[in-house]
Amino acid sequence: MPQLPAPAYPDDVRARLEADSREVIARYPDSRSALLPLLHLVQSEEGHVTRTGMRFCAEVLGLTTAEVTAVATFYSMYRRGPSGDYQVGVCTNTLCAVMGGDAIFESLQEHLGVANGGTTEDGKVTLEHIECNAACDFAPVVMVNWEFFDNQTPASAKRLVDDLRAGVQVEPTRGAPLCTFKDTARILAGFPDTRDGAVEASGSAGPASLTGLRLAKGESPARVVHPRGGGTTRSAQPHEPSPAEHLSSHDAPQDTAASDPSHPAGPVTEEGE
Repeated sequence: MPQLPAPAYPDDVRARLEADSREVIARYPDSRSALLPLLHLVQSEEGHVTRTGMRFCAEVLGLTTAEVTAVATFYSMYRRGPSGDYQVGVCTNTLCAVMGGDAIFESLQEHLGVANGGTTEDGKVTLEHIECNAACDFAPVVMVNWEFFDNQTPASAKRLVDDLRAGVQVEPTRGAPLCTFKDTARILAGFPDTRDGAVEASGSAGPASLTGLRLAKGESPARVVHPRGGGTTRSAQPHEPSPAEHLSSHDAPQDTAASDPSHPAGPVTEEGE
């Protein structure tokens, strides 16, 4: 059976969203380009993108609901059903999985009594596995409303979700203080983050992430160790390779091919030959 048309927002809600949407649309030379932030805006209203929200986006942008639905269903950051105040995502990509991400995700499913994408009965936590969030040097990583909680274990992750459900204030390892998922969605829509210290907070890369950059510059980076049991990062003396050791092409530019020193490395013909 075909669905009935989506209901409209109440007049007061629509008036408020229309004012916000005008501010968003004014940032773009083509109003259609405002669709992504507007989907975040309607998500901040109800905690997920409803049919009413998609209808609203279509009306203010002059699009069809089919066009809006195609975008809303493509990106995983737009929730299609009711979700919790805190989106707890466990990275299960290769490195995090090997370092314990799979074990964390399994333990949280059992601890919370929900499957992937499920929400606890109190409406506080939605659990999901997520793709790489470019924090491999802090693996395994758990994210709450897109803020980092690094070097997690099954035990620490269970304490984290218990604190979230109990209303205990928790601090991310890096990045801004936590807020609810609705508040996060409004910030992603492009509205100011008014939390104290949020703008100044940093989620920058750690020492291990910068090792490759130093190698690319021909530098010899210090060895970085992240203790799993806590403590501070240790730096050992830089390792100086012996003449017998093979250098990677990423360590420093080489004038010749390592396998054939008598011939220059690089292309041997001109373009088009």
